[in-house]
Amino acid sequence: MKALRTLVVEDDAMIGGLLAETLEGLGHVVCAVEINVANAVAAASQWRPDLMIVDVGLGEASGIVAVKEILRSRFVPHVFVTGSAVRGMPLGPETVLIQKPFRVSDLERAIQRALATAPVGDSIAV
Repeated sequence: MKALRTLVVEDDAMIGGLLAETLEGLGHVVCAVEINVANAVAAASQWRPDLMIVDVGLGEASGIVAVKEILRSRFVPHVFVTGSAVRGMPLGPETVLIQKPFRVSDLERAIQRALATAPVGDSIAV
């Protein structure tokens, strides 16, 4: 798989750091680890990531809100992670979601699925 410039959006600093280490161990470049919606949107604009790993619950707001805001300007493949039940959350049928805790292999498969959801013409070579 090609190294992907990845934005991590996670409000728990320890989990964000572990995600960044895991992604780097898989050969990806983590351009930023952000803890809230505003910073995530700004980082996505600045770094133009190839992939986002986003916690569904960000304390003050939802990671879903951050992704919707970012997707207004351009499509970015993304994987949602959550430690909570997701019933009733507005997730579409193509949403890639993994439950915490997860194995590295789960994350790798989720990334592959997220990359496969990229619109034609926006796909990333893997």
